[in-house]
Amino acid sequence: MSNGLTAAASVVLQAEAGGIGAVELLAAAAPLIVVAALLVGLLWPATRVMPVAWLVALAVGFFVWGNDPTWLAAASVNGAITAITILYIVFGALVLLYTLMQAGALERINRGFAAVSEDRRVQIVMLAFFMATFIEGAAGFGTPAAVVAPLLLGLGFPALAAVIAALIGHVIAVTYGAVGTPIVIGIRNPMDSAEYMGDQDIVAGSPYEGMDQLAAATEFANNVAAWAATFHALVGFVMPLFAVGMVVYFFGEERSLAPVKEVMPLCLFAGIAFAIPYVVAAWFISAEFPALIGSMVGGGLTLALLNNGYLLPEDEWEFPDRDDWANHWVGDIEPGGAGLETDDDTGEMSLVKAWSPYIILAVLLVLTRLIDPISDAITDADVGVTVGDVTLGIVLAWRDILGTGLDGSIGWVNVPGFWLLLSALVAIPIFGMSNTQVRSAWGEAARKIAAPFVALTFVLMMVEVMLSAGQPAASPDQFVGDAEFTVSMIDALAIETADVVGNAYPLIASLIGGLGAAMAGSNTVSNITFGPFQFTAAGELGISRTIIVGAQAVGGAIGNLIAIHNVVAALATVGLVGQEGRVMRLNLIPLLYYAAMVGLLATLFVFVLFTGVF
Repeated sequence: MSNGLTAAASVVLQAEAGGIGAVELLAAAAPLIVVAALLVGLLWPATRVMPVAWLVALAVGFFVWGNDPTWLAAASVNGAITAITILYIVFGALVLLYTLMQAGALERINRGFAAVSEDRRVQIVMLAFFMATFIEGAAGFGTPAAVVAPLLLGLGFPALAAVIAALIGHVIAVTYGAVGTPIVIGIRNPMDSAEYMGDQDIVAGSPYEGMDQLAAATEFANNVAAWAATFHALVGFVMPLFAVGMVVYFFGEERSLAPVKEVMPLCLFAGIAFAIPYVVAAWFISAEFPALIGSMVGGGLTLALLNNGYLLPEDEWEFPDRDDWANHWVGDIEPGGAGLETDDDTGEMSLVKAWSPYIILAVLLVLTRLIDPISDAITDADVGVTVGDVTLGIVLAWRDILGTGLDGSIGWVNVPGFWLLLSALVAIPIFGMSNTQVRSAWGEAARKIAAPFVALTFVLMMVEVMLSAGQPAASPDQFVGDAEFTVSMIDALAIETADVVGNAYPLIASLIGGLGAAMAGSNTVSNITFGPFQFTAAGELGISRTIIVGAQAVGGAIGNLIAIHNVVAALATVGLVGQEGRVMRLNLIPLLYYAAMVGLLATLFVFVLFTGVF
């Protein structure tokens, strides 16, 4: 246990009246309890739940933690700045995706996969796994299932089977969704704090000792990404097999896994072909690329083998006759029916041309991340005009927000959103798109971004209040009354959880992350909320913070299997709204498998194999 966390544990919420008690712990958990009760229990929409949860966090910060209203307002502003950064990335990802859809390129990519085989099991591997993981790496935020499910429906899949296959197939990539946003924003940003990687007592004796706060947080986030990829590769390489098995068993003529045996070599090869470049990218490149590189390299290798006649099953597996399907399998859109095709003639478009905007994106991201002069130029906070505490330039920054010492910034050129939008603009002449198509793509992206705007903004404001309350950087005049606490609400909950669970904590680390994603519908938000929680809990137990936060990042991914927002969005695209319960119950099977295996690996890693990792 580090000196910093030992000290923190000894003064948890230490006030003149004494240490923490049950009432204070309940107050610290109150915002999360509100989210769980209203969002999961009463099924309120997130746009209503998150503002309420933020108000609860403010109340706890003022009445229990004793923070001054100005400090709470500044923390909320900082959360809103983070939300804008995420929405910028999501908007860019959606613009690029809808640009490809308007141009017919996405349909061409889909046909390239589907033409390999009429066998439904092969189509699951190529579309529900490789296509979905690629879209997750490029766009994230629930996009893969919403795009891939209707593609599968158009090929003749039952709507329910299409949604389940797409949700399961993409889960291994979620940790690196939207060009690494869950790691870059969800892990690095919360760790870029004096309370965590800025505390030299905490990082004493580690590779981060002596590094400046941002550099340490960035390096820590990259290491978390690498360990998360290790968990995913060891556990998730069977996801193609899992997706095929779920569809075959629950939607075949008989409830049997026998048809899975014939495609087991294909499924395992696909999983391994994805996992190897995926892990290499996470360990040796950066957190932006694992899902993109894994899907492109693995998908390319698998497609090449299939095109040459290897790994194809001898007999084609098909769903039962349409008349024998259960009523809940299909909604308002008939499988293979009208309404799913585009009006564009994309038959002559080559696959290279269809993929070219994403190839350009990958090249731009590699150049801006790996070439130091470029990277330094687009992150130079000194380039711009400063007026008071606000800087307008390469980095938009508000320093010393409301005189509190809190800082917020957006590196708008460095953030992947800029390069996503640039790739979308370059795609216009590549595809020869009309003004109408361009307006439709950008307009649809704007409409899609409107829904999460309120929920995401308020949940991040809530999280920032929970993280900033009790922050050591707060001077005494940021507190009112006699309740000057010394750690945040998140840290207080983490320390107490670690004390209660003890050495069994690694077994549940990924489940905590999964709970956060299931409630918030976002791995990024789960990481922002529970990443510091897991960091502190691991330090309290004297085990590897990096590995445990890596398990959190994996948990945030698997929680998307039952995240109500993702499930609703996917079902809506296939005309099957109302079957959320069935999807969530079925998806508990892969979720529990993943959580159990990651829990066992985390325990083995932190107590036996990698005890020296920070």
